[in-house]
Amino acid sequence: MIVGIPREVKDNEYRVAVTPAGVRELSVAGHQVLVEAGAGVGSAIPDEAYVKYGAELGGSADEVWSSADLVLKVKEPVAEEFDRLREGQVLFTYLHLAASRELTEVLMERQVAAVAYETVQLPDGRLPLLAPMSEVAGRMAPQVGAHYLQRESGGRGVLLGGVSGVHPARVVVLGAGMAGSNAAWIAAGMEGEVIIIDKDVDKLRVVDQIHKGRILTVTSNRAAIEHHIERADLVIGAVLIPGARAPVLVTEEMVASMRPGSVVVDISVDQGGCVETIRMTTHSDPIFVEHGVVHYGVGNMPGAVPRTSTYALTNVTLPYVVEIASRGLEEAVRDDSVLAKGVNIYAGGVTNQAVAEAHGLDHEPLSRSIPGAPD
Repeated sequence: MIVGIPREVKDNEYRVAVTPAGVRELSVAGHQVLVEAGAGVGSAIPDEAYVKYGAELGGSADEVWSSADLVLKVKEPVAEEFDRLREGQVLFTYLHLAASRELTEVLMERQVAAVAYETVQLPDGRLPLLAPMSEVAGRMAPQVGAHYLQRESGGRGVLLGGVSGVHPARVVVLGAGMAGSNAAWIAAGMEGEVIIIDKDVDKLRVVDQIHKGRILTVTSNRAAIEHHIERADLVIGAVLIPGARAPVLVTEEMVASMRPGSVVVDISVDQGGCVETIRMTTHSDPIFVEHGVVHYGVGNMPGAVPRTSTYALTNVTLPYVVEIASRGLEEAVRDDSVLAKGVNIYAGGVTNQAVAEAHGLDHEPLSRSIPGAPD
């Protein structure tokens, strides 16, 4: 199979889908790997490193896309890439289709087999290909929040960790999953006053056992969220329902109740966001102010630390990439129910129920198009 690695073109996205070590594994397995020239430069990986481990350099994005049977990316295709998608091609990347009807319809029209990293799901509910980027984004969120709390950045002028005799910033984290627990951990390490809110008491119990009361755990309900949001200096949204649009937990009214110069960092913005007033922003234009509150809605936060993110991503995606390349998508998903959950679009139909529901589209179970595949 020809595996294509195009350069990412989303605003300030410097990650790349595969490391040279990943190329080596694919080459040894007998696959041709075509890497667009300069694809890894943003992650401090020169073209020569890919060639050394068996890749061929493509001269342009068009060449890579037109030649590849399997296209590996980090972020979803943007408008300038839509015309490069073609029928029968397998696209393996983060898609977050519940937040984009336009991309969903393009993939359907182009008859692309679209496999989303974020919906590959283990039997226990864990999301192995989303986890490393959630970990990165979670650890970045308190750093970002601390920066925008500074007065010259538009914030209240609050030091996240405070100083002796002065109260630290109050940090409210919504969600105790991978991103939220890491955000709370780092915020606590920066000596903020941290409250983490989740409806899953078992997750809260784990946080409490690890941090031994250093992080306050609160069971989610509307009254609790209203109470803590009003008093927060920094709110970090980290709520996820696999494949679906993130539920809105923080209403516009709650945002309006916050003090001027407070900060919202919504990690879940790529799934629509859990704060009603959030909208997608970019690394080049990361914030906006609504009701006096600074909003940070960058959808590809880990792109700011691309070397760390690229290696962390390849560590978890590579086994699935080799499986698809070596066996073909159809055979691979028949035998691997975990990978099958990653298929969002196939043969022009929406095979992920949460995505279908998000856009009011018909759900086409994967088994209808691939007999023997799990739904």
